[in-house]
Amino acid sequence: MQRLKLSLGFLLAFATLAVQLHAQQNRNEMVSMRDGVRLDTNIYLPGGEGPWPVVLTRTPYGKDQMYTAKNEAAYMQAGYARVVQDVRGRFKSEGKYRPFADDLEDGYDTIEWVAKQPWANGKIGMVGPSAMGIATNLAAMSGAPHLTAAFVSVAHGSNFRYSRHPGGLYLKNLAEEWSKRQGVPPPDVPRPILAVYNDDARRMDMRNHLSQIHVPMYNLGGWYDIFLQGDIDSFTSLQKDGAPGARGNQKLAMGAFGHGPLSGDLKYPAEAGNLMGNADTMRWFDYWLKGIDTGVMKEPPVKYFVMGDTMAANAPGNAWRTAAGWPPKSTATSYFLEPGGKLATAKPASVARMTYVYDPKDPVPSIGGNNLMMDRGPMDQRKVSSRKDVLKFETEPLKAPVEIVGPVTAELAVSTDAADTDFMVKLVDVYPNGYEALVLDEGLRLRYRDGFVPEHAQPGKVYPIKVDLWSTALIFNTGHKIAVHVSSSNSPRFEPHSNTWDPVKSYDEAVKATNTVVLDGRSKIILPVTKVYPGEKSVASR
Repeated sequence: MQRLKLSLGFLLAFATLAVQLHAQQNRNEMVSMRDGVRLDTNIYLPGGEGPWPVVLTRTPYGKDQMYTAKNEAAYMQAGYARVVQDVRGRFKSEGKYRPFADDLEDGYDTIEWVAKQPWANGKIGMVGPSAMGIATNLAAMSGAPHLTAAFVSVAHGSNFRYSRHPGGLYLKNLAEEWSKRQGVPPPDVPRPILAVYNDDARRMDMRNHLSQIHVPMYNLGGWYDIFLQGDIDSFTSLQKDGAPGARGNQKLAMGAFGHGPLSGDLKYPAEAGNLMGNADTMRWFDYWLKGIDTGVMKEPPVKYFVMGDTMAANAPGNAWRTAAGWPPKSTATSYFLEPGGKLATAKPASVARMTYVYDPKDPVPSIGGNNLMMDRGPMDQRKVSSRKDVLKFETEPLKAPVEIVGPVTAELAVSTDAADTDFMVKLVDVYPNGYEALVLDEGLRLRYRDGFVPEHAQPGKVYPIKVDLWSTALIFNTGHKIAVHVSSSNSPRFEPHSNTWDPVKSYDEAVKATNTVVLDGRSKIILPVTKVYPGEKSVASR
């Protein structure tokens, strides 16, 4: 009898969905842009009479595969018209495909075309993760007057800063493997590819359009996502400096996930969040597009998941917190790199130098981290941390937990005998069993130490540099060690530097570099130490 009831219930639900899908009005149009190029666009309308608020997505990945009427049924059932469009040059859309280069203008034109349709009520939201989120950010930069709200996941507001040249380096694996999958071959140019902040980079940088962005935006990101800092920076810049409508109306949520599921060694509880199925999406649009008080704007602007020890029972962390802004209040605490591989809060009593040789033909392999087309997440660094070209610094085992929430910066005093070189820094959580969990890893090209105007370095001269490691929320548990690893390569995540001023046609022309870190109090990592919640239980045990 119970089986019969379940079967009847399933059939009824299926029949109801079928009727709803049948009642929907689905159509396809080629929408003209300002230059006459037409973009392939699907329109899914709810049953009944409009006009309706609209939720728009623009994608390079194929709308007919990702955004079918069946997949988008929840929007129509909730009373939204759904519009999905293939970007310029992709699938049946006309024009030449130039990743993201046309999304600012095409986003504007599409939004304003939608607003003129008889089935649209003038309230238009945009939604999408990754490339679709980047297209959404670019549309917001256009200042399109009918864009009313946006929900953006794992995306950024500057291709240059976050997915091509952070720290002046070149994110080779991400840039080239992603482009290959879009049918764009890697550039046939001398290497390494240099960071040039040109007119296109300026035009597609959110920092240069803040006064034009007038929409409330919800940014959802992950601590091991490739665009981790992009989500945070979009929130902070618009919350403070956006145009009226945007300023003060931003939301940020940061969970323990990557650009999709993690492939790292540590397993965080399901409640740590994920990219898909975020319940706040519909609450956000109901509030801003329909005027329904869903309570979403009564909640704190920021919520974040604090990662903790995943191997010890009842360890602090692995829980969600809220904050009035980003970053939450913290104490900037310096951990100094000391002789003998020590890391401590006291300045070193003497001056020392630690030197290593970096060979571009034998770079340090990338293991985990904020990646997309390769292993991502917290992975064990012991396979590479014992190399001769890696400097390793560790605290003593912690006598109490240390919680950090916010941006992490490394300051180093360095020198090289090469014309130019890179410096890489990793923040690592060392478990009592020796496991070295990668937390953050970024770097800096020496020529860009004072910005994106390159400056020569004199061989042997000591230069102070700052490495932005981006942000995290993590508790180093009792008995763990905080560790910092310094090297000059991290490949294929970053393209290895040839140690020459000019790029080379072949790495046969690359040279070795003797690189030095001076341990005199200037070399340190600055951690945003916050309050530990001693009575807190992990979400998995609640």
